[in-house]
Parts: sequence; C-alpha cells; structure tokens
Amino acid sequence: MATKIRLQRGGRKNYAFYSIVIADSRAPRDGKFTEKIGTYNPNTNPATVDLNFERALHWVEIGAQPTDTVRNILSREGVYLMKHLRCGVKKGAFDEATAQTKFDAWKADKVKGLDAVRDNVAKVKKDAYEKELEAEKKINEAVAKKVAEKKAAIAAAKAEEEAQKAAEAAAPAEGEATEAPVAE
Repeated sequence: MATKIRLQRGGRKNYAFYSIVIADSRAPRDGKFTEKIGTYNPNTNPATVDLNFERALHWVEIGAQPTDTVRNILSREGVYLMKHLRCGVKKGAFDEATAQTKFDAWKADKVKGLDAVRDNVAKVKKDAYEKELEAEKKINEAVAKKVAEKKAAIAAAKAEEEAQKAAEAAAPAEGEATEAPVAE
C-alpha cells in the first residue's frame, strides 16, 4: 500500500479549510483515510497549522510520501529538520540532547519570525485605521465649518429680516404720529 500524507478539503465555498491526513494513495481526496494528524487554515495571515508533531514525524520516518503542499507545511513545522537530526543521532554524529537543543533554537527563531510578521500586520492595520480616522476628522471639520457658515448666514438673514420688519413697523408709526397732529 502506497501511503500518502495529503490535504483533505473542508470548509465552505471560497473559504477552504484542510485536514492533514494519512491515506492510501488510491483513496479519493475527501474519502477514507488512515489517520488525521493535523489541520491547515490558509485563510489567516500567516497560515495557521495545527499539527500532531510526533505522529507526523513517525509517518515521515516510516516512509509515507507527502504531497508538495504538505511537504512545505511539514518543513515549516520542523518535521524534516527533526528527522535529519534523528538520523545524525543514529549515525553517532551527536547525542539526543544536542539534537533537541538545535531543534529548540531553530523553533524559537521560527516563532520569533512569525511573531514579527503578526506584529507587522497589526501595525499596518493600526496605521491604516489611524489614517482613516484622521481623514474622517478632516472631513467632519470641513462639514462642521460649512454648517456653521450656513447657520451664521441664516442667522444674519433672519436678523436683517427682523431689522427690516422693525424698520417698516417703526416707519408707519412715525408717519401716523406726524399725520395725527396735522389732522387736528
């Protein structure tokens, strides 16, 4: 039986989510599988991988052939590095503690790089949000200025109209006052 480590598609339309499975190479893509060893979500930035490291290492060591995508995933997770280090231990190049130390140093560097990517993405989002907020504030200030000018113009027109009404009301009253003494 030719055993493959491959992705089994799940999720919904336009939002793929994959299970990493061990399956016979003759089985259909989403069909029967031997063991599920993890999940892969390419929709996040960076892509999220949840992998049972020990089982993946076991299957790689006994000869299961990964597909190209799964090989990249396993390589990024360090399965192939650990396989390489274990071969060095078997050959006597170094001991198990040294191999584990090398792997831990590599993993710490990898985690640091992923954290830097996440921080960079968060910073870019924050900067974009601040730019949008600043642009919105400028627009709001311009709108508030126009509204204030419009209200001032309306108030001035109203005051002018009231002044004209007061002048008109005062002018006939003066005319009546001058006419009244003449009529007597």
